[in-house]
Amino acid sequence: QVLLVESGGGLVQAEDSLRLSCAASGRSISRDTMAWFRQAPGKEREFVASSRRLGGNVYTTNYADSVKGRAAISRHNAENTVYLEMNSLKPDDTAVYYCAADTTGGGGSLDSEYDYWGQGTQVTVSS
Repeated sequence: QVLLVESGGGLVQAEDSLRLSCAASGRSISRDTMAWFRQAPGKEREFVASSRRLGGNVYTTNYADSVKGRAAISRHNAENTVYLEMNSLKPDDTAVYYCAADTTGGGGSLDSEYDYWGQGTQVTVSS
């Protein structure tokens, strides 16, 4: 079992930056694929970014086209925490952002691949 708790959301202005945090407890997530998804009002949940372990302390990252170049996913294994930094925020980035874990270590861009989810944190970007 792993418990994921997101934080860092809020109301920001367009072009601002923010950093979301996902604190995990219950087990180490160092071997898990960790991802961020988001869901805007009236829309389906969509993939934002993922971090998958290749071996040792080497991870590969993947980003949705909509955030590529503006987002960075990182992890601090000693703190069992994953971060999502986003800059040049747009009103279209407004959504509830969810952290997810695939404890099998696979995990891609499909939400069905992830078995643990946080409750989400709201990000609202005003124009």
